[in-house]
Amino acid sequence: MGSGGIRGGQVSGTTDELRHSDVESVVPVRDLHATLLRLLGFRHEQFTVKYLGLDMRLTGVEKARVLDDIMA
Repeated sequence: MGSGGIRGGQVSGTTDELRHSDVESVVPVRDLHATLLRLLGFRHEQFTVKYLGLDMRLTGVEKARVLDDIMA
C-alpha cells in the first residue's frame, strides 16, 4: 500500500507469540475499507449501492472510522 497515500515502513498493532491472534490495535475490515475509500477520494458515509431495494454502504451498517494515523 506504499505510495498510495499510506506511510511506508510502519507497523500497526501486535500479535501473540504464534502470530495467530491480534493482541492490540485491532483494525476491523470496515475501518480499512473506509480508509481505502478516502484515499480513492470517496466519502464512505455517502457512498452507497442499491442492493435488494436498499441503499447499502460498502463499509457495512456499523460506524466505520478512517485510519488517519497510517495516512501520509
